[in-house]
Amino acid sequence: MTSLELRTDADPSLLVRGVSPVLEVPFTDDGAVDYPGFTTLVRHVLSTGVTSVMFPGFASEFHKLTETERRGLTGILLDHTADRADVAAIIAVQDHATLLAVDRAREAVAAGADLINLLPPHFLNPSRPSLVQHIDAVLKAIAPVPMVLQYAPTETGTALDAPTLRQLALDNPNLRLVKVESSPPGPLIAELAAADPPLASVEGYAGVQLPDAVRRGAVGTQPGCSMTEVYQEIWRRLDSGDEQGGRALHRRLLPYISYWMLDTERIIAAEKLISVRRGFFASAYCREPAHRLDAEELRMIDQLLLEFADLLRVLR
Repeated sequence: MTSLELRTDADPSLLVRGVSPVLEVPFTDDGAVDYPGFTTLVRHVLSTGVTSVMFPGFASEFHKLTETERRGLTGILLDHTADRADVAAIIAVQDHATLLAVDRAREAVAAGADLINLLPPHFLNPSRPSLVQHIDAVLKAIAPVPMVLQYAPTETGTALDAPTLRQLALDNPNLRLVKVESSPPGPLIAELAAADPPLASVEGYAGVQLPDAVRRGAVGTQPGCSMTEVYQEIWRRLDSGDEQGGRALHRRLLPYISYWMLDTERIIAAEKLISVRRGFFASAYCREPAHRLDAEELRMIDQLLLEFADLLRVLR
C-alpha cells in the first residue's frame, strides 16, 4: 500500500478548521538554522490545541532556505505529527516550474504530509491557462491527498477568480480549500462558499479581515504562529456566536497586525521578536534582505505583550 492510499480512509482537510498557524523558522545570531529552537516552537504550537499547521510559508522565510534546511525542518514537523490523528500537517510547495512542484509535492506526501499547500507560479507573469495547467498537474500528481490552494495576489500578482477555482475543484475533488489573501478576502470567500458544491476557504494575511471572513463563510484562518493563543480566542468567540466579543478582541489586535502587514518582512521581524520574548527560541535574526525594527516598532511589541499577557504565556 502506498502513502497515497494510506490516506484515502480519512479526510485530513476537515482538520483545517479554526486557527491553522504558519510556522516560522528561527535562526541563530550568525544566520544558521536553529533546529532545536524550531523543535520547541513546533511543540508549543501543537500544545495550544490547533488541529493543523502549515510549513513553510512566507512567514517561514521559505525563499531564504536551502533545500537541505527545508527538508530538515519539514522532517522535524512531520516527526511530531506522524502519529497524531488529531493534527494535520500542511506542507507547502512554491516551485515555479510545474515539474519541480510535482516532484516536491510527491516527496512531501511520501514523507508524511497530510495536505499540500500550493502557491501558484508568479515569476514573469504566467498566463491564466498556464496557471490552471500547473495547479491541475500538482492536484493530479498527489490525488487523493487534499490540497489547499494559496491565493496571494498582493505578494505574487497572480489573478484567479471564483469560476476558475470552482472548475478546478470540479475537475479535481482533492482541491478542498482555498487560502484567500486578497484584499479584502470576503467577497471571494463568499463566492466560493456559495458554489455548488461549496469550496471551503481559510483566511490569511495575518487575520486582518478575520471577523468579516468568518461572516462570509471562512472555515479557518492561517496567521503566523507567535500569537496563536490570541487568534484562537478570537476564533472561539466568533465560532461560538459571540460575535461582539470576537470583534472586540480583534479590534484590540488590529492596530498591531494592520501596521505590521504593511509589508511581509516587517511582520516576519515582529513575530520573530514576539517569539523570542515568549521564550520559544533565542534569536530574532532574519536572513537578509530583512526589515529592521525601529524603536517605535519595538515599543509596539512590548505593548502587545503587556496587553495580551493573559493569553500569551511566556515559556520558562
